[in-house]
Amino acid sequence: MTGKPLWQMSAVDLAANIMGGEVSCEEAVTATVERMRSVNPKLNAVVDDLGDDAIAQARQHDDILARSGPLGPLHGVPVTIKENVDQKGRATPNGVEAYAGVIAPDDAPLVKNLKAAGAIVIGRTNTPEFSFRATTTNALHGRTFNPWNDSASSGGSSGGASTAVMSGMGAIAHGNDIGGSLRYPAAATGSATVKPGLGRVPAWNPSQKAERGLLAQVMSVQGVICREVRDVRAGMKALIRYDPHDPWMVPMGWVSPRPDGKIKVAFTKNTYEFDLHPAVEKALDTARDCLADAGYEVIEADMPELREAGRDGGKALFGEVNALLRGEIQKHGTDELKSIFANYDAYFGPPEGADLLLLMAKRNHYHRQFNLFFEKYPLVLTPFLPAPTYDWDRDAQGMDGVVETLGAGMYSVAFNYTGLPAGNIPANYNDGLPVGVQIVGPRFREDMILDALEEIESRVGVMAERLFAREA
Repeated sequence: MTGKPLWQMSAVDLAANIMGGEVSCEEAVTATVERMRSVNPKLNAVVDDLGDDAIAQARQHDDILARSGPLGPLHGVPVTIKENVDQKGRATPNGVEAYAGVIAPDDAPLVKNLKAAGAIVIGRTNTPEFSFRATTTNALHGRTFNPWNDSASSGGSSGGASTAVMSGMGAIAHGNDIGGSLRYPAAATGSATVKPGLGRVPAWNPSQKAERGLLAQVMSVQGVICREVRDVRAGMKALIRYDPHDPWMVPMGWVSPRPDGKIKVAFTKNTYEFDLHPAVEKALDTARDCLADAGYEVIEADMPELREAGRDGGKALFGEVNALLRGEIQKHGTDELKSIFANYDAYFGPPEGADLLLLMAKRNHYHRQFNLFFEKYPLVLTPFLPAPTYDWDRDAQGMDGVVETLGAGMYSVAFNYTGLPAGNIPANYNDGLPVGVQIVGPRFREDMILDALEEIESRVGVMAERLFAREA
């Protein structure tokens, strides 16, 4: 045992202690549920409390462990699921009041995969309306608060997940990402994550009535947010179990051979037309120095056509949203969301018809350019946003707010558009808030990204420990 409260332990340590007999599943889950019920009334991260059922499941897990051994590597580990993914018998409202009655007929594949690994779901986390904002608030459940600062955004759209895990409501939080929805919350709260590449984690909701648009299929991915990088790795390894419901899913192993010799890392501070905030620059310099100290060869170099890929990815995504989802947003969205979407349209200028199809086709061009770049530099260290965490309602503050949050996120959207993996880790602490950086790699090399993130974390420290220290 580490001496930490059970709810504060990493998923890896907690699982090891459970399987080693030092602590029971019931003790671990009960402690985490009690923590959730203590801090969630202020933070509003978990919007569906499954604590009682989770404690009952934990007792069953203890019986299973005693009889036949662990179900998997996450046996007894408490986790949360984002409320836009199906969990049998629970609502999947996607942050929309009109969808509060959508009850899942079965678990989504990722939920089944976590359960098969032995994890126990203690609650479902908040997401903004239609999961399409850079902050997490909605008329159905209200606003999720950042655990560091009430005025700061918790990020979006997996803000409930990031706030939950950083405040001790579960060791692993499920989230998803179509334009930054794992990485915005990680940057906002100081958590660790990797946006998987296309085909890594099965994605499908049994409650769906129609297929998602093609761009949504290739840009949106399922993943986890954790306090520590090693827990992201453990969670990802559990998620990648194959499921035939997702035609994009590629059944392949987690680790591939590493490149020979020193791994070259391209390093850029280029934020194009946006000013680079000194706190972000310090985080980038710190991360660069950490990687160099760990034996990586860090070389200043810009990715080809990055700005264009980010811009075109946003244009194409909102073009598809307008064609396939705008009617639902106009019918069921709040006036605030409709105003934000009007600014999205004004900024990105989403195309229609043949122009949209041509922009979808151009995705391959950008992916090809990035692949060629990765031949020389297997990893890239980039900013995530040009500035630290923004105000909680910044995206609702007119066009300037949309530009600062989503418009400036070219290093986010570019890698959704091309389906490439990208991870975030805090590398600085500024004015009471963490500041994150991003590492990007080739398709199916989440393992290399997490290795690099862990080298930064081992030198900078786990940001959650600073957060918990403020409570002491």
